[in-house]
Amino acid sequence: MSTSHLGPTTEKERYIILDALRGLALAGIVLANLPEFALWTFLSPAERAALPHSSADGVVRFAQYMFIDGKFYTIFSLLFGLGFSLIIARHGKRLFCRRMAILALIGLCHMMLLWSGDILLLYATGGLLLTLFVKCSDKALLTWAAVLITVPIGLVALTEYAGIDFSAPFYRAWWKQAAAEGITEENFATWLRDAHSYPQMFAFLKQGAVERMWEFVEGHRLLKVLGLFILGYLAGKHQLYACLEELPLKKCCVWSYVLGIPISALYAWSATHSHPWSDTMNALLYTLSVTTLVLAYISTLCLLHRRGRCQRLMKWVAAPGRMALTNYIGHSVAGIIIFYGFGFGLGASMNLALVELTALGIFILQVVLSRAWLQGFRFGPLEWLWRMLTYGRYFPIRRGKESE
Repeated sequence: MSTSHLGPTTEKERYIILDALRGLALAGIVLANLPEFALWTFLSPAERAALPHSSADGVVRFAQYMFIDGKFYTIFSLLFGLGFSLIIARHGKRLFCRRMAILALIGLCHMMLLWSGDILLLYATGGLLLTLFVKCSDKALLTWAAVLITVPIGLVALTEYAGIDFSAPFYRAWWKQAAAEGITEENFATWLRDAHSYPQMFAFLKQGAVERMWEFVEGHRLLKVLGLFILGYLAGKHQLYACLEELPLKKCCVWSYVLGIPISALYAWSATHSHPWSDTMNALLYTLSVTTLVLAYISTLCLLHRRGRCQRLMKWVAAPGRMALTNYIGHSVAGIIIFYGFGFGLGASMNLALVELTALGIFILQVVLSRAWLQGFRFGPLEWLWRMLTYGRYFPIRRGKESE
Protein backbone atom coordinates (compact mmCIF):
# COMPACT_ATOMS: atom_id res chain seq x y z
CA MET A 1 0.00 0.00 0.00
CA SER A 2 1.26 3.47 -0.90
CA THR A 3 2.44 5.64 1.97
CA SER A 4 2.72 8.82 -0.07
CA HIS A 5 -0.19 10.30 1.84
CA LEU A 6 0.08 8.64 5.21
CA GLY A 7 -1.82 11.11 7.31
CA PRO A 8 -5.22 12.24 8.50
CA THR A 9 -7.95 13.70 6.32
CA THR A 10 -7.16 17.29 5.36
CA GLU A 11 -9.64 20.15 5.42
CA LYS A 12 -10.00 20.05 1.65
CA GLU A 13 -11.04 16.41 1.87
CA ARG A 14 -13.66 16.95 4.62
CA TYR A 15 -17.40 16.86 4.00
CA ILE A 16 -19.23 19.42 6.10
CA ILE A 17 -22.36 17.22 6.29
CA LEU A 18 -20.40 14.56 8.21
CA ASP A 19 -19.05 17.11 10.68
CA ALA A 20 -22.54 18.63 11.06
CA LEU A 21 -24.00 15.20 11.80
CA ARG A 22 -21.28 14.64 14.41
CA GLY A 23 -22.16 17.99 15.93
CA LEU A 24 -25.84 17.03 16.02
CA ALA A 25 -24.92 13.72 17.65
CA LEU A 26 -22.85 15.50 20.31
CA ALA A 27 -25.83 17.73 21.14
CA GLY A 28 -28.05 14.70 21.69
CA ILE A 29 -25.39 12.82 23.64
CA VAL A 30 -24.93 15.59 26.20
CA LEU A 31 -28.73 15.85 26.55
CA ALA A 32 -28.86 12.08 27.12
CA ASN A 33 -25.90 11.85 29.51
CA LEU A 34 -26.14 14.94 31.69
CA PRO A 35 -29.03 13.63 33.87
CA GLU A 36 -26.60 10.95 35.03
CA PHE A 37 -23.84 13.48 35.72
CA ALA A 38 -26.42 15.56 37.59
CA LEU A 39 -27.25 12.42 39.63
CA TRP A 40 -30.93 12.92 38.75
CA THR A 41 -31.02 9.44 37.18
CA PHE A 42 -30.06 7.84 40.50
CA LEU A 43 -32.75 9.55 42.60
CA SER A 44 -35.90 7.73 43.68
CA PRO A 45 -39.27 8.95 42.33
CA ALA A 46 -40.00 10.57 45.70
CA GLU A 47 -36.64 12.37 45.73
CA ARG A 48 -37.20 13.61 42.18
CA ALA A 49 -40.67 14.90 43.06
CA ALA A 50 -39.19 16.79 46.02
CA LEU A 51 -36.82 18.80 43.83
CA PRO A 52 -37.72 22.47 43.25
CA HIS A 53 -39.98 23.14 40.24
CA SER A 54 -40.09 19.45 39.26
CA SER A 55 -43.73 19.45 38.09
CA ALA A 56 -42.74 19.41 34.41
CA ASP A 57 -40.20 16.63 34.77
CA GLY A 58 -42.66 13.93 33.72
CA VAL A 59 -43.19 15.67 30.38
CA VAL A 60 -39.45 16.27 29.94
CA ARG A 61 -38.68 12.61 30.73
CA PHE A 62 -41.29 11.43 28.23
CA ALA A 63 -39.81 13.73 25.56
CA GLN A 64 -36.33 12.50 26.41
CA TYR A 65 -37.31 8.88 25.78
CA MET A 66 -39.28 9.81 22.69
CA PHE A 67 -36.79 12.05 20.88
CA ILE A 68 -33.36 11.46 22.46
CA ASP A 69 -32.90 8.04 24.06
CA GLY A 70 -30.66 5.89 21.87
CA LYS A 71 -31.00 8.13 18.82
CA PHE A 72 -27.86 10.21 19.01
CA TYR A 73 -25.42 7.56 20.16
CA THR A 74 -26.73 5.62 17.14
CA ILE A 75 -25.88 8.52 14.81
CA PHE A 76 -22.46 8.75 16.46
CA SER A 77 -21.96 5.00 15.96
CA LEU A 78 -22.92 5.14 12.29
CA LEU A 79 -20.47 8.00 11.76
CA PHE A 80 -17.73 6.07 13.54
CA GLY A 81 -18.33 3.15 11.19
CA LEU A 82 -18.26 5.48 8.21
CA GLY A 83 -15.00 7.01 9.40
CA PHE A 84 -13.54 3.53 9.84
CA SER A 85 -14.26 2.81 6.16
CA LEU A 86 -12.23 5.86 5.14
CA ILE A 87 -9.25 4.91 7.30
CA ILE A 88 -9.25 1.27 6.18
CA ALA A 89 -9.55 2.30 2.51
CA ARG A 90 -6.68 4.82 2.82
CA HIS A 91 -4.29 2.99 5.10
CA GLY A 92 -5.40 -0.61 5.56
CA LYS A 93 -6.18 -2.72 8.61
CA ARG A 94 -2.84 -2.45 10.38
CA LEU A 95 -2.95 1.29 10.96
CA PHE A 96 -6.67 1.09 11.68
CA CYS A 97 -6.09 -1.49 14.44
CA ARG A 98 -3.38 0.73 15.90
CA ARG A 99 -5.85 3.62 15.91
CA MET A 100 -8.43 1.45 17.70
CA ALA A 101 -5.87 0.32 20.29
CA ILE A 102 -5.10 3.97 21.09
CA LEU A 103 -8.82 4.75 21.27
CA ALA A 104 -9.25 1.85 23.71
CA LEU A 105 -6.52 3.34 25.91
CA ILE A 106 -8.21 6.77 25.79
CA GLY A 107 -11.54 5.15 26.65
CA LEU A 108 -10.06 3.18 29.53
CA CYS A 109 -8.48 6.33 30.97
CA HIS A 110 -11.77 8.20 30.54
CA MET A 111 -13.71 5.41 32.26
CA MET A 112 -11.33 4.99 35.18
CA LEU A 113 -10.33 8.61 35.75
CA LEU A 114 -13.33 10.78 34.76
CA TRP A 115 -16.61 9.03 34.01
CA SER A 116 -17.58 5.38 34.14
CA GLY A 117 -20.27 5.91 31.49
CA ASP A 118 -17.58 5.95 28.77
CA ILE A 119 -18.47 4.62 25.29
CA LEU A 120 -15.02 4.87 23.66
CA LEU A 121 -13.71 1.55 24.99
CA LEU A 122 -16.76 -0.18 23.55
CA TYR A 123 -16.27 1.64 20.24
CA ALA A 124 -12.64 0.53 20.06
CA THR A 125 -13.68 -3.07 20.68
CA GLY A 126 -16.39 -2.85 18.05
CA GLY A 127 -13.94 -1.23 15.63
CA LEU A 128 -11.48 -4.10 15.99
CA LEU A 129 -14.29 -6.61 15.40
CA LEU A 130 -15.37 -4.66 12.32
CA THR A 131 -12.16 -5.73 10.57
CA LEU A 132 -13.62 -9.25 10.40
CA PHE A 133 -16.31 -7.99 8.01
CA VAL A 134 -14.45 -5.73 5.59
CA LYS A 135 -14.21 -8.35 2.83
CA CYS A 136 -17.91 -9.26 3.02
CA SER A 137 -20.26 -8.48 0.15
CA ASP A 138 -22.80 -5.68 0.52
CA LYS A 139 -25.57 -8.24 0.96
CA ALA A 140 -23.63 -10.04 3.67
CA LEU A 141 -22.88 -6.75 5.44
CA LEU A 142 -26.57 -5.80 5.46
CA THR A 143 -27.50 -9.25 6.73
CA TRP A 144 -24.94 -9.15 9.52
CA ALA A 145 -26.02 -5.64 10.52
CA ALA A 146 -29.70 -6.65 10.67
CA VAL A 147 -28.90 -9.73 12.74
CA LEU A 148 -26.65 -7.89 15.20
CA ILE A 149 -29.16 -5.08 15.72
CA THR A 150 -32.19 -7.35 16.20
CA VAL A 151 -30.68 -10.29 18.11
CA PRO A 152 -30.72 -8.25 21.37
CA ILE A 153 -34.53 -8.32 21.25
CA GLY A 154 -34.38 -12.11 21.31
CA LEU A 155 -31.89 -12.04 24.16
CA VAL A 156 -34.23 -9.82 26.18
CA ALA A 157 -37.01 -12.36 25.55
CA LEU A 158 -34.66 -15.16 26.63
CA THR A 159 -34.07 -13.39 29.93
CA GLU A 160 -37.72 -12.50 30.44
CA TYR A 161 -39.30 -15.83 29.58
CA ALA A 162 -36.55 -18.40 30.16
CA GLY A 163 -34.76 -16.73 33.06
CA ILE A 164 -31.39 -16.85 31.28
CA ASP A 165 -29.55 -13.68 32.25
CA PHE A 166 -25.96 -13.43 31.00
CA SER A 167 -25.47 -10.16 32.87
CA ALA A 168 -26.22 -11.53 36.35
CA PRO A 169 -22.57 -12.29 37.28
CA PHE A 170 -21.59 -8.75 36.29
CA TYR A 171 -24.41 -7.33 38.42
CA ARG A 172 -23.21 -9.25 41.46
CA ALA A 173 -19.61 -8.20 40.80
CA TRP A 174 -20.72 -4.58 40.55
CA TRP A 175 -22.39 -4.51 43.96
CA LYS A 176 -19.54 -6.49 45.50
CA GLN A 177 -17.12 -3.80 44.33
CA ALA A 178 -19.50 -1.07 45.48
CA ALA A 179 -19.70 -2.62 48.95
CA ALA A 180 -15.90 -2.77 49.10
CA GLU A 181 -15.83 1.00 48.52
CA GLY A 182 -18.55 1.65 51.12
CA ILE A 183 -21.13 2.52 48.47
CA THR A 184 -24.68 1.36 49.17
CA GLU A 185 -28.11 1.85 47.64
CA GLU A 186 -28.75 4.50 50.29
CA ASN A 187 -25.75 6.71 49.46
CA PHE A 188 -25.33 5.82 45.77
CA ALA A 189 -27.25 8.83 44.42
CA THR A 190 -25.40 11.39 46.54
CA TRP A 191 -21.90 9.89 46.79
CA LEU A 192 -20.42 12.06 44.04
CA ARG A 193 -22.18 15.19 45.27
CA ASP A 194 -20.65 14.60 48.68
CA ALA A 195 -17.23 13.65 47.28
CA HIS A 196 -14.96 16.56 48.22
CA SER A 197 -11.74 14.91 47.08
CA TYR A 198 -10.61 13.00 44.01
CA PRO A 199 -9.94 9.74 45.96
CA GLN A 200 -13.63 9.71 46.94
CA MET A 201 -14.61 10.21 43.32
CA PHE A 202 -12.16 7.50 42.24
CA ALA A 203 -13.78 5.05 44.66
CA PHE A 204 -17.06 5.59 42.82
CA LEU A 205 -15.35 5.25 39.44
CA LYS A 206 -13.89 1.88 40.39
CA GLN A 207 -17.27 0.36 41.11
CA GLY A 208 -18.68 2.32 38.18
CA ALA A 209 -16.33 0.58 35.77
CA VAL A 210 -17.74 -2.79 36.86
CA GLU A 211 -21.25 -1.37 36.61
CA ARG A 212 -20.45 -0.26 33.05
CA MET A 213 -19.47 -3.81 32.11
CA TRP A 214 -22.82 -4.96 33.47
CA GLU A 215 -24.60 -2.30 31.42
CA PHE A 216 -22.79 -3.39 28.26
CA VAL A 217 -23.80 -7.02 28.78
CA GLU A 218 -27.31 -6.34 30.09
CA GLY A 219 -28.02 -3.92 27.22
CA HIS A 220 -26.28 -6.09 24.57
CA ARG A 221 -24.43 -2.95 23.54
CA LEU A 222 -21.54 -4.57 21.67
CA LEU A 223 -23.90 -6.38 19.31
CA LYS A 224 -25.85 -3.18 18.59
CA VAL A 225 -22.74 -1.04 18.14
CA LEU A 226 -21.08 -3.55 15.84
CA GLY A 227 -24.25 -3.72 13.72
CA LEU A 228 -24.28 0.08 13.47
CA PHE A 229 -20.58 0.16 12.62
CA ILE A 230 -21.22 -2.26 9.75
CA LEU A 231 -24.02 -0.04 8.41
CA GLY A 232 -21.79 3.03 8.71
CA TYR A 233 -18.93 1.16 7.05
CA LEU A 234 -21.23 0.22 4.17
CA ALA A 235 -22.39 3.83 3.77
CA GLY A 236 -18.78 4.98 3.73
CA LYS A 237 -17.75 2.26 1.31
CA HIS A 238 -20.27 3.62 -1.21
CA GLN A 239 -19.60 7.28 -0.27
CA LEU A 240 -23.28 8.05 0.22
CA TYR A 241 -22.32 11.36 1.83
CA ALA A 242 -20.86 12.47 -1.53
CA CYS A 243 -23.96 11.73 -3.62
CA LEU A 244 -26.81 13.21 -1.61
CA GLU A 245 -28.46 14.50 -4.80
CA GLU A 246 -29.08 10.92 -5.89
CA LEU A 247 -30.67 9.74 -2.64
CA PRO A 248 -34.46 9.77 -1.99
CA LEU A 249 -34.00 11.94 1.08
CA LYS A 250 -37.40 13.64 1.01
CA LYS A 251 -39.33 10.39 0.86
CA CYS A 252 -37.11 8.88 3.55
CA CYS A 253 -37.58 11.94 5.75
CA VAL A 254 -41.38 12.02 5.45
CA TRP A 255 -41.94 8.31 6.06
CA SER A 256 -39.43 8.19 8.90
CA TYR A 257 -41.34 10.88 10.78
CA VAL A 258 -44.74 9.39 9.90
CA LEU A 259 -43.69 6.03 11.33
CA GLY A 260 -41.20 7.22 13.93
CA ILE A 261 -43.32 9.70 15.87
CA PRO A 262 -46.11 7.27 16.90
CA ILE A 263 -43.69 4.39 17.48
CA SER A 264 -41.46 6.60 19.61
CA ALA A 265 -44.47 7.82 21.57
CA LEU A 266 -45.37 4.20 22.32
CA TYR A 267 -41.77 3.50 23.35
CA ALA A 268 -41.70 6.55 25.63
CA TRP A 269 -44.96 5.44 27.24
CA SER A 270 -43.56 1.96 27.81
CA ALA A 271 -40.27 3.28 29.21
CA THR A 272 -41.95 5.72 31.60
CA HIS A 273 -44.48 3.15 32.84
CA SER A 274 -42.12 0.27 33.74
CA HIS A 275 -42.61 -1.71 30.51
CA PRO A 276 -46.30 -2.62 30.94
CA TRP A 277 -46.33 -4.62 27.68
CA SER A 278 -43.26 -6.68 28.67
CA ASP A 279 -39.53 -6.08 28.51
CA THR A 280 -39.41 -7.75 25.10
CA MET A 281 -42.02 -5.40 23.63
CA ASN A 282 -40.12 -2.45 25.12
CA ALA A 283 -36.92 -3.65 23.43
CA LEU A 284 -38.74 -3.99 20.11
CA LEU A 285 -40.26 -0.52 20.40
CA TYR A 286 -36.84 0.89 21.31
CA THR A 287 -35.27 -0.62 18.18
CA LEU A 288 -38.05 0.63 15.91
CA SER A 289 -38.04 4.06 17.56
CA VAL A 290 -34.30 4.46 17.15
CA THR A 291 -34.27 3.18 13.56
CA THR A 292 -37.03 5.47 12.31
CA LEU A 293 -36.09 8.69 14.09
CA VAL A 294 -32.38 8.32 13.33
CA LEU A 295 -33.30 8.10 9.64
CA ALA A 296 -35.54 11.13 10.12
CA TYR A 297 -32.85 13.21 11.81
CA ILE A 298 -30.14 12.30 9.32
CA SER A 299 -32.32 12.84 6.27
CA THR A 300 -33.56 16.20 7.63
CA LEU A 301 -30.03 17.52 8.05
CA CYS A 302 -28.97 16.13 4.67
CA LEU A 303 -31.96 17.77 2.98
CA LEU A 304 -31.12 21.13 4.52
CA HIS A 305 -27.54 20.73 3.35
CA ARG A 306 -28.52 19.57 -0.14
CA ARG A 307 -30.86 22.51 -0.64
CA GLY A 308 -28.25 24.98 0.51
CA ARG A 309 -30.34 26.15 3.44
CA CYS A 310 -28.99 27.12 6.82
CA GLN A 311 -25.39 26.82 5.59
CA ARG A 312 -24.15 29.33 8.13
CA LEU A 313 -25.83 27.39 10.93
CA MET A 314 -24.47 24.16 9.43
CA LYS A 315 -20.92 25.47 9.76
CA TRP A 316 -21.48 26.35 13.41
CA VAL A 317 -22.92 22.90 14.19
CA ALA A 318 -20.07 21.27 12.25
CA ALA A 319 -17.41 22.97 14.41
CA PRO A 320 -17.88 20.76 17.51
CA GLY A 321 -18.24 17.79 15.15
CA ARG A 322 -14.70 18.38 13.92
CA MET A 323 -13.53 18.10 17.53
CA ALA A 324 -15.87 15.27 18.53
CA LEU A 325 -13.42 13.41 20.79
CA THR A 326 -12.35 16.56 22.63
CA ASN A 327 -15.93 17.70 23.10
CA TYR A 328 -17.14 14.25 24.21
CA ILE A 329 -14.48 14.19 26.95
CA GLY A 330 -15.38 17.83 27.61
CA HIS A 331 -18.89 16.72 28.61
CA SER A 332 -17.33 14.74 31.46
CA VAL A 333 -15.15 17.64 32.60
CA ALA A 334 -18.16 19.98 32.60
CA GLY A 335 -20.30 17.45 34.47
CA ILE A 336 -17.66 16.98 37.16
CA ILE A 337 -17.18 20.72 37.66
CA ILE A 338 -20.89 21.51 37.85
CA PHE A 339 -22.30 18.57 39.78
CA TYR A 340 -19.62 16.80 41.87
CA GLY A 341 -18.60 17.69 45.41
CA PHE A 342 -15.18 19.14 44.67
CA GLY A 343 -16.77 21.29 41.96
CA PHE A 344 -19.91 23.35 42.48
CA GLY A 345 -21.65 20.36 44.10
CA LEU A 346 -25.01 20.86 42.36
CA GLY A 347 -25.66 17.15 41.87
CA ALA A 348 -29.02 15.74 43.03
CA SER A 349 -30.40 19.25 43.40
CA MET A 350 -31.70 20.17 39.91
CA ASN A 351 -34.98 19.14 38.32
CA LEU A 352 -34.74 17.40 34.96
CA ALA A 353 -35.82 20.41 32.92
CA LEU A 354 -33.03 22.51 34.43
CA VAL A 355 -30.52 19.70 33.86
CA GLU A 356 -31.45 19.58 30.17
CA LEU A 357 -31.21 23.36 29.86
CA THR A 358 -27.75 23.09 31.40
CA ALA A 359 -26.86 20.41 28.83
CA LEU A 360 -28.02 22.69 26.04
CA GLY A 361 -25.89 25.49 27.49
CA ILE A 362 -22.83 23.20 27.57
CA PHE A 363 -23.33 22.33 23.90
CA ILE A 364 -23.77 25.96 22.86
CA LEU A 365 -20.58 26.84 24.73
CA GLN A 366 -18.78 24.00 22.93
CA VAL A 367 -20.04 25.30 19.57
CA VAL A 368 -18.60 28.75 20.30
CA LEU A 369 -15.32 27.44 21.71
CA SER A 370 -14.86 24.92 18.89
CA ARG A 371 -15.49 27.58 16.27
CA ALA A 372 -12.95 29.89 17.93
CA TRP A 373 -10.38 27.10 18.38
CA LEU A 374 -10.57 26.03 14.74
CA GLN A 375 -9.86 29.58 13.59
CA GLY A 376 -6.29 29.11 14.79
CA PHE A 377 -5.78 25.35 14.93
CA ARG A 378 -6.15 22.49 12.47
CA PHE A 379 -7.31 19.85 14.98
CA GLY A 380 -8.93 19.63 18.36
CA PRO A 381 -6.31 18.94 21.10
CA LEU A 382 -7.30 15.30 21.67
CA GLU A 383 -7.78 14.70 17.95
CA TRP A 384 -4.25 16.02 17.41
CA LEU A 385 -2.82 13.68 20.05
CA TRP A 386 -4.79 10.70 18.68
CA ARG A 387 -3.56 11.36 15.13
CA MET A 388 0.10 11.67 16.13
CA LEU A 389 -0.03 8.46 18.15
CA THR A 390 -1.80 6.72 15.26
CA TYR A 391 0.53 7.81 12.48
CA GLY A 392 3.69 7.86 14.57
CA ARG A 393 4.80 11.33 13.54
CA TYR A 394 4.35 14.97 14.45
CA PHE A 395 1.61 17.08 12.86
CA PRO A 396 1.67 20.87 13.21
CA ILE A 397 -1.47 21.90 15.04
CA ARG A 398 -1.39 25.63 14.32
CA ARG A 399 -2.69 26.87 11.02
CA GLY A 400 -0.10 28.08 8.53
CA LYS A 401 2.59 25.79 9.89
CA GLU A 402 2.13 23.30 7.07
CA SER A 403 0.22 23.51 3.83
CA GLU A 404 -3.01 21.62 3.70
